[in-house]
Amino acid sequence: MENRKILASAVILSIGLILGGVFTGYYYYKARLGANFVTVKGLAEKNVKADLAVWELKFVQTGDDAVALQQKMAIQQKTITEHLKNLGFEEGEINIGRLDTNDLTANPYNTNTAIHFILSQTITVKSKKVDLVASSLGKMGALIEKGIIFDSQSYSSPVNYLFTKLNDIKPEMLSEATQNAKIAAEEFAKSSGAKVGKIHTAQQGVFSILPSEEIPYLQETQQIDKKVRVVSTITYYLE
Repeated sequence: MENRKILASAVILSIGLILGGVFTGYYYYKARLGANFVTVKGLAEKNVKADLAVWELKFVQTGDDAVALQQKMAIQQKTITEHLKNLGFEEGEINIGRLDTNDLTANPYNTNTAIHFILSQTITVKSKKVDLVASSLGKMGALIEKGIIFDSQSYSSPVNYLFTKLNDIKPEMLSEATQNAKIAAEEFAKSSGAKVGKIHTAQQGVFSILPSEEIPYLQETQQIDKKVRVVSTITYYLE
């Protein structure tokens, strides 16, 4: 009787050890499977066109009579404004900045005694007519012929071309970047004999507005045609 009890206990213990090994192995397999994943990047690019132009025209006058210079600046301001309207810009697109006066004699470090006053003023054109702005840049010679002097900045890079509709294209570009990431993950899984599962983690990435053409010393804001890029980083489970 005692031997039967001992035998029964041994059988039960053996079965328990076997089952315990099976279940331990099962959960170990699931844990290892859950740790198998692949991280890929999905790129999306879209060509866009600037929809807003900010054109700054800064003109200056120098002399010894501040009152006479101010009157001359007022006449030139009206001349520039009328010229811009004749080019096709509306009054609401033309903003007149303040008149700045610089008295050089008030500066103890100034060594140039030939000039007493420098008066300057900026007229800013803020318009969605980006093509009109671009074509108008070469039509300012008529103002120079009338004695209007623009500062060097108005010649080198007077216009900033901006793209303001980024939020409108974000959903479409994120979807494309995600699809491209999925394709990359599937290519990896195919070579490793696995199958792509659900998303583990996803990082949207930063949207970048780049120049359409990479031209040295020419910034993105100086080009009407641009390129928007986003790179999403996504981690998928592998089954």
